Amino acid sequence: MALFDVIQYDGDNGTFLWKHPSEDFNMLSQLIVHQSQEAVFLKDGRVLDLFGPGRYTLDSDNLPLLSALVNLPFGGTSPFHCEVYFINKSDQMAIKWGTDSKVEYLEPTYRFPIQIGACGEMSLRVRDSYKLLTRLVGVDDVLTREGLSRHFRSAVITRVKTCLAQYMRESGVSIFEIDSHLEALSQKLQEQLAPDFEEYGLSLERFYVMTVLKPEEDPTYRKFKDLYFRQYADIAEAELRQRVSAIDQATAAQKLTAQAKAMAEKRSIEGYTYQQERTLDVAEAMAGSGGAGALGSMGMELGIMTGVSRQVGQVMDSVLRTPASPPPGTVPPPAASAAAPAEGAAAFCGNCGHAFAGSENFCPKCGGKRSRP
Repeated sequence: MALFDVIQYDGDNGTFLWKHPSEDFNMLSQLIVHQSQEAVFLKDGRVLDLFGPGRYTLDSDNLPLLSALVNLPFGGTSPFHCEVYFINKSDQMAIKWGTDSKVEYLEPTYRFPIQIGACGEMSLRVRDSYKLLTRLVGVDDVLTREGLSRHFRSAVITRVKTCLAQYMRESGVSIFEIDSHLEALSQKLQEQLAPDFEEYGLSLERFYVMTVLKPEEDPTYRKFKDLYFRQYADIAEAELRQRVSAIDQATAAQKLTAQAKAMAEKRSIEGYTYQQERTLDVAEAMAGSGGAGALGSMGMELGIMTGVSRQVGQVMDSVLRTPASPPPGTVPPPAASAAAPAEGAAAFCGNCGHAFAGSENFCPKCGGKRSRP
């Protein structure tokens, strides 16, 4: 059998454990161990000497356990027989896992039986080469990611199914909300599974539940799913209507405010105030009313409502109480009594619109004759 002068790893990066094809070597052979690797020498199933990353010339000094076992002579190129395993200690990521069957449990929110499964990925790293070799040595010459998944498939599936049903029951999470709890579920499963891998010298670096498989074809599940999403759709629609109503009210208020500001700017430009505008409105209303009594009543009401009773009162006092001087050349009529006007007499002058204050027969302002029936 050929003796190898150089002993080094010849596998790929997705391999956890790789056994060198030869079992016969020479002393003074070169051993090359790459980064994130360890080389382990075995004899008769016993783990002996271990080498970390580096380049080594094999002799009795760096193979003390093997030398003592096979009585290797000091110096020379004596052949020896043993097994050499290379252990890849880098993180092996994106290792797939999934349940082979579904878990049945009672949905906590709507209380109907349901069957679910799960699948995802995990990341593993060799932490203890000695444990890995003593537990798995002799099983495979090459331990790949797929091979390791087969070894731990039963343990992973059992733990996942048990923990999944327990988590759903204890947390009270609805099946329709489980996707928002995948991170918490993944962390809990990692804690549950880590001891199983530690027994074999493996560290479970990460564990992800990526999908919870739901029974989409089950009519009962579809019925409750529609009920669940419909109730949230109704709530969302009501909230939307409320927001739209609030926006409409705010828009109307802004519109009124803008109109008021525009009117205020208009009055400011034209040189009058709101109170003066209302006074003018009162005067116009008095000019179109049917009598002095109605005129006085309207003035009082408008004065109270608009808060300008003083100005309205001044207008009323000017209109109702202040006599006007007759024009030049006009003979003033006899003094009128304070009695009420004769029945059927006009309340306003037909020529100038002056309001008669008593029973006078001629207008004190223009001298025109007061009309009577």
